[in-house]
Amino acid sequence: MSAARKHTALPKAQILIEALPWLTRHNGKTVVIKFGGNAMIDEELKAAFAQDVVFLRHAGLKPVVVHGGGPQISAQLDKQGLVSEFKAGLRVTTPEAMDVVRMVLAGQVQRELVGLLNQHGPLAVGMTGEDAHTITATQHRPTIDGESVDIGRVGEITAIDTGAIQALLDDGRIPVVSSIARSADDHHVYNVNADTAAAALAAALNAETLMVLTDVEGLYEDWPNSDDVISRLTASQLEKLLPELSSGMVPKMQGCLHAVRNGVETARVIDGRVQHSILLEIFTDEGIGTMVVPDAPIDVHAAHGDQQQGES
Repeated sequence: MSAARKHTALPKAQILIEALPWLTRHNGKTVVIKFGGNAMIDEELKAAFAQDVVFLRHAGLKPVVVHGGGPQISAQLDKQGLVSEFKAGLRVTTPEAMDVVRMVLAGQVQRELVGLLNQHGPLAVGMTGEDAHTITATQHRPTIDGESVDIGRVGEITAIDTGAIQALLDDGRIPVVSSIARSADDHHVYNVNADTAAAALAAALNAETLMVLTDVEGLYEDWPNSDDVISRLTASQLEKLLPELSSGMVPKMQGCLHAVRNGVETARVIDGRVQHSILLEIFTDEGIGTMVVPDAPIDVHAAHGDQQQGES
């Protein structure tokens, strides 16, 4: 091989070597990834997401994918002439709407994602929180103007049983979990927020990392006055910021807070509009997004120390 050809390939080797400390660090660890936003709708981003998740699996990590499907549910409800109504940021879910939610999440979004992952080998297995009592919930009644309001089949998670997911991970599979739950008495099925479900599963699985894909670069320091992104903050710092956040970011950041307060080493909100953002976050020194860490850092190497914000 000529010296010139060796030289042109060298940057590839350097990129791989940069990933080495992260490969060593994350080997054998469970990572829960919440799939959503544009990454869920754009064909190229969907394909890149599937590649990233399979890459994690082959790099020795144990990825678990959790998804919702807000836009797809709204589209299907419209098609069936059912009104999409939201109260306190949550979808009012009648029994008829719940049938649609279940059909769309388990029969459409999950199937497509399992198909994309399985283009790379017999890895992904789809399930919902109903299966093997993975997610148990009770009816969630938000308080609006001081009153408890009935918004139908919207669930609040009361218990997680990780047995089925753990068995799949032990078998080398990639579980793909739809955010649907059952009541303890098995009489009702509930629609649960996918950010909340991902955080609860990350804590219950004792995952090393929770990653939440979103449609922003991360958590902004002073939005809308500035688009500087906070690259790293502690649980306590995040808790102080929660009242000021936009409604869409609240369940994501509450989920991150819950995860790191319950044994997960790092929770990250990353820009799902950037192709391969998962790999950039896990395997590069810069990282891309906002990382939340426990108040007493478990390991200084857990954080991308002087993290620079990635380009979007």
